[in-house]
Amino acid sequence: MSYVGLFSYYQFDNWAYQPSYVSSNTPWFFNGVRVQWFPTAKLKIEPWFVNGWQSYGRFNNRPGIGGQILYRPNGKWSILGNQYAVGRDALGVTGRTRYHSDDSVEYKYYDRPTARISKAAASLTGDIRCESGRGVSCYRHAKNGPKQSFLGFMLYNRVWFDRDRYAVTVGGGRINNPGRYLVLLPPINGATAASGTPYFTENPGDPYKAWDASVTADYMPSQYFTYRLEYNHRAANVPYFSGPGGVTPPGGNTGAPGSVVPGWSPDLRNSENRITGAFLVKF
Repeated sequence: MSYVGLFSYYQFDNWAYQPSYVSSNTPWFFNGVRVQWFPTAKLKIEPWFVNGWQSYGRFNNRPGIGGQILYRPNGKWSILGNQYAVGRDALGVTGRTRYHSDDSVEYKYYDRPTARISKAAASLTGDIRCESGRGVSCYRHAKNGPKQSFLGFMLYNRVWFDRDRYAVTVGGGRINNPGRYLVLLPPINGATAASGTPYFTENPGDPYKAWDASVTADYMPSQYFTYRLEYNHRAANVPYFSGPGGVTPPGGNTGAPGSVVPGWSPDLRNSENRITGAFLVKF
């Protein structure tokens, strides 16, 4: 499995608890074969062959290819590029091809281990992706179908204090996803990616724009423990987030997953605010 987003699946490594929209709507894992080649101690080149037998990457008959280039010229910079193409992995659509580019830069711009402010770093991630074929187009609304693309970025800044025992992270991101092909489907009446739901459509050309911002405070008394408190604000141009009425019909999910329930509709809102407390332990 190859990890391709900025946020790790191992929560202890992350600067924040809740990933930005860009990371939440990113294929985090590919399954297949990879080769890691280190031409120098500072450069890694990693070709991928993605068969997708267990996960994202092969609902249809064509495997994908891709790769990663990671360059760390010194202790301050980390420059990463992930690319994916050729694979036809759209669920239920056999002739549609996807292309992804997920790239990030991290820069440690301050490092004084014994000072009151001990360290500071920033990261910028940019993503561009699209689908082509079977009624959609990568670049524009055309005779082949509406534009189906994903543009997004996320920016984070983190400052450590008192010999790295405390830290504060401020950040957020923004996405524009006409076609909604990477938007996580709200589980309305038990809806899944396979079932879909008429309450939140994912048709070619359906617009979806969203943004988020967060503030995270960490207390790290040792290398094994982190106490984390975080505030998140998320917003979208269409109703998407679960309100007080929820997305489950009275009495529980009814009928086929994602189907219409007469006389009921989910309580979807254009924004949400969330406060998270966490205690992280590394064994």
